[in-house]
Amino acid sequence: MNSVKKTNKCLVVHEDTKTGGIAGEIAAMLCEKAFGDLDGPLMRVTSLDTPVPVRADAGRIFSSQCEKGFSAAKELARY
Repeated sequence: MNSVKKTNKCLVVHEDTKTGGIAGEIAAMLCEKAFGDLDGPLMRVTSLDTPVPVRADAGRIFSSQCEKGFSAAKELARY
């Protein structure tokens, strides 16, 4: 909450799926308690919205979403 009040922005990043993930809960809390402090949209960067793969090589694809995070941060900074 303090960070949102200080920067007026929020980007939640985590390695789980978007649907049913902890980022949604964090976003909900921030919308309830700090919505008035936001100057732009509260954004989430998550992994693919699919079941978590079992194979190691598929897991790397599932969790390698760094570029999405950089793009979202740049987009949020424009607000």
